[in-house]
Amino acid sequence: MIRDVAADDLAALAALNDSEATHVNALGEAGLGALLLAAWRARCAGGDALLVALREDTPEQGPNHAWFARRLPRFAYVDRVVVAPHARGRGLARALYADLAGLALAAGVGTLCCEVNLDPPNPASMAFHVALGFVPAGEATDARNGKRLRYLTAGSAACLAAARGPGSSARRS
Repeated sequence: MIRDVAADDLAALAALNDSEATHVNALGEAGLGALLLAAWRARCAGGDALLVALREDTPEQGPNHAWFARRLPRFAYVDRVVVAPHARGRGLARALYADLAGLALAAGVGTLCCEVNLDPPNPASMAFHVALGFVPAGEATDARNGKRLRYLTAGSAACLAAARGPGSSARRS
C-alpha cells in the first residue's frame, strides 16, 4: 500500500536510498530527513520503495530541481524514486507514479518532471519513464558528482493513465 512516509520509516528508507547511490545520490539519515522536510510529497511502500517529490515553489534542492524551476512555471519534480531489489517487478514504482500523478492533478499540477542518468547509464529507469509518457527536455552534467543525465517531463494525466495500466496493483492511502 502506498502511503506517506512516517518518522519511523526514516532509517530503513535512508538505507534503501543509499544502497542505490549509483542511480540516486546517497544522503544518509540526516540528509534524507532534511529532504523529506522540504518535500511536497514523500510517499512509500513500507521499506520497499520511496518517491520524494518537490514543487516549483520548494526552496531549491540542488541543480536538477533548479533546472526545472528556471524553465517551468508549475510542476511536481520527482527528486528520487527507489525500489529495493527484492521488490522490483511488483509494480511499486508504477504505483508510486500513479499516486503522485493523482496528487498532482488534484493540486492543479499538469506537469511531472525528473532526471535519469545517462552516465552511469540507467536503461531500466529510462525505459520505465518513457513507458509512462516522459519525453526528453534537456541534458546536463551534475557538477556535484560528474553524472551525465537527461531531464524528462510528462503530463500528469497521461502519466496517471499509463501508470494505472497493467501491472499497477498497489493502493493509495
